[in-house]
Amino acid sequence: MSSASIHTAASSEEEAMILDVVRKLVAEKVAPRAAAIDESGEFPWDIQKVFAENDLLGIPFPAEYGGVGGSFLTYVKVVEEVAKACASSSLIIAVQELGALPIIIAGSHEQKQRFIPKLASGEWTGAYALTEAGSGSDAAGSMRTRAEKRGDTYILNGTKIWITQGSVADIICVFAVTDPSKGPNGISAFVVEKGFPGFKVGKLEKKMGIRGSPTVELIFENCEVPAKNMLGEEGTGFKTAMKVLDKSRPGIAAQAVGIAQGALDYATTYAQERIAFGKPIGQQQGIQFMLADMKLDVESARLLLYEAARKCDGSSADLTLWAALAKLKAGDTAMSVTTDAVQILGGFGYSVEYPVERMMRDAKITQIYEGTQQIQRLVIARTMVGKWKPPANGAPRT
Repeated sequence: MSSASIHTAASSEEEAMILDVVRKLVAEKVAPRAAAIDESGEFPWDIQKVFAENDLLGIPFPAEYGGVGGSFLTYVKVVEEVAKACASSSLIIAVQELGALPIIIAGSHEQKQRFIPKLASGEWTGAYALTEAGSGSDAAGSMRTRAEKRGDTYILNGTKIWITQGSVADIICVFAVTDPSKGPNGISAFVVEKGFPGFKVGKLEKKMGIRGSPTVELIFENCEVPAKNMLGEEGTGFKTAMKVLDKSRPGIAAQAVGIAQGALDYATTYAQERIAFGKPIGQQQGIQFMLADMKLDVESARLLLYEAARKCDGSSADLTLWAALAKLKAGDTAMSVTTDAVQILGGFGYSVEYPVERMMRDAKITQIYEGTQQIQRLVIARTMVGKWKPPANGAPRT
């Protein structure tokens, strides 16, 4: 057996052990709390503590910075397992990785030593702040948050919206314009720490789904950020943001696959137990066709997700394409499968006493954040045909 094969075998054994722990924690700690987390709309600190104590938050982080050093494939499988029971809880793991990715991608060794160990252990919670009121899909062209350098400090002014975990985060990776004349090349990335002067949390959104994951407005009013907290060189922030999306989109795809699988599992069990016209409804051809289509979509989405995760592990040149493919398919699958699960349960599916209505509400966001489904289609198409650029003189191409 080659050294590569030995390493793969060891990684597979480690992954199996991790997933066994996760499934046990989900069954004992997460699933019983899922409905209450959704109803209260409060961040589940008890679940965050359980994840931290079992090293689940440190899985994708390098071992040299206090992480587990697990593969990206293992990470998405963990997110998927948690999302089967509670989408809000799965975001605790996914957003911890999202908030740390700019530091891992663009941070210096000193910055990684300063921030990553506390994120990996769960002592600190992280977040990622890119979106603004007029800057959603058009993140580069419409960004208004400004950062002006004054000596060894940057002064941030502006507002970010839809920031997941922004109200509970200890550090937030924030993107701001440092040179308006340079477009995307004038955007820089900063680590803003809780307690910095001029930083405050604004409006808390009331949402359709993922209610246990706080989504907030962040306000920067002459916020003082030390220059040492800039990630990479000035003007490289947008490139960092795009690299982050390549690795965060599979995390959302994992959440979507988990939600879909959880709904499919529940609907399948219900179809085996619910009697109508003298037999279980799962024996009715109409229901069987629905279940078969749901199974097809979930397994297809999972295969795309796992391949995208392998692309992340291998830093593949076509990662952008596969991340978009996985996110697109998984998000659409989550929405269609949860909708069909509600239909299979009929009136019970519409009741909050059953989990599929919550899963349906949670599923919708996977078609929106980390790039809408329309943006994923643009990304995919542009890898195929390129992005058209008009001739310099304005004349049409022949």
